Amino acid sequence: MKATIGSKTVDMTVGSPTGHLIKFAIPMLIGNLFQQVYNLVDSVIVGRFVGADALAAVGSTGSVVFLFFALCNGIGSGGGIVASQFFGTGDDTNVRKTIANTAYVMAIMSIVVGGLAYLLSTPLLHFLNTPDEIISDALSYMQLQCIGLIFVALYNYAASMLRALGDSRTPLYFLVFSCIINAGLDIFFVYNLGMGVFGAALATVVSQFLAGAACLAFAVYTNEYFKLSRDDIRIDRFIMGKSIKLGVPLSMQFALIAISCMALQRVVNGYGPVAVAAFTATSRVEQVIHQPYQTLGASLSTFSGQNYGAKKNDRVKQGLYKGLIMMFVFSLLMLPVMKFGGKAIVRIFVSDTDVINMGAKALSLTSMFYVSLGVIYVVRGVMTGVGDGVFALQNGIVEVIGRLVFPLVFTMIPVMGLWGIWWSVGATWTISGAAAYARYLRHGKKVGIR
Repeated sequence: MKATIGSKTVDMTVGSPTGHLIKFAIPMLIGNLFQQVYNLVDSVIVGRFVGADALAAVGSTGSVVFLFFALCNGIGSGGGIVASQFFGTGDDTNVRKTIANTAYVMAIMSIVVGGLAYLLSTPLLHFLNTPDEIISDALSYMQLQCIGLIFVALYNYAASMLRALGDSRTPLYFLVFSCIINAGLDIFFVYNLGMGVFGAALATVVSQFLAGAACLAFAVYTNEYFKLSRDDIRIDRFIMGKSIKLGVPLSMQFALIAISCMALQRVVNGYGPVAVAAFTATSRVEQVIHQPYQTLGASLSTFSGQNYGAKKNDRVKQGLYKGLIMMFVFSLLMLPVMKFGGKAIVRIFVSDTDVINMGAKALSLTSMFYVSLGVIYVVRGVMTGVGDGVFALQNGIVEVIGRLVFPLVFTMIPVMGLWGIWWSVGATWTISGAAAYARYLRHGKKVGIR
């Protein structure tokens, strides 16, 4: 039944687990990398055309903006898990109802959270000890991003629903289109019109709106699951509650991670604009490095959701082990890239020699912990796919503890000093990865996937 509705859907309950993971992951990986182009283009153009202080201003807002984005987008992820499980059982009616009811929750969340974020932007930047030289630009960038939160939610909602049905290609097409628009508008607003940091934020907001609106419109036009009847669009308390039940822990996990990043950013800001610029550059690079892991995790989430819904737990187990192998190979390949190519990579963002040298050394250091980072994403994908809401919250708490404690302790050790910032990143990944795998060993046995 489910195989006959919507030519772009993919049934992952049959066929090779490795083949499904790779076929689903590749378009999504390309899409995620293009999504990072939003931040990368902003950073490169701002850093090159405006200066290192402007780059630091953009970077200093990252953890705060991510906090509010996370509160909203976790709901979309929860709705996607519910849709994938219904799809796995062949329940087409409830798939459509999930698409409709998730939209209601996402709309309300994005408006409420976006408004709250705008009002709190000034006190939050002061709390983070944002240097006086960059706070004006940082506030301008952050407030416009908060206004555009609803557009980010629009795209992530459409993408989550499509990916739950096994379609990772359609979101990619519209991200590519949007990134091209973003790059063009960045150059026009920042370089041609001299709008500085505000222009970079405006370019991102406009391009995100275009991506979200176009992706959703195309889904409605081409995918039968998005052609909703009057019965489908009625509020369904059971489905809405199920989406919220899974989405809220994910939102809280992302929010806790964001809060922990804010705590780390506060420590970084205390070392001045050069350290902030170097940390911004390395963070942007690491956002790109995260994408293969994140993509693999999202693939495993859809794969696990469909197979768990179809009661094929052995395939869920196979997916986990295949994912761990893929992650390990990628982590090893990235070690020499970061060790020998760090300066060239950081030089893309900024021309300041001190920032380049600091950033390159930092990338070489954190790359030693990529395996731990990969474990987090692989296990997270499987556990969220089977509906383990506790895992998300537990893992977020572990990351908060790591990012709160390690930076304070490590930077006080004389042999580490400033470098304790990046050592703390690796240490946090390590304890989070260990906690994630421990949760799989305990809860996986309980739900029959270990």
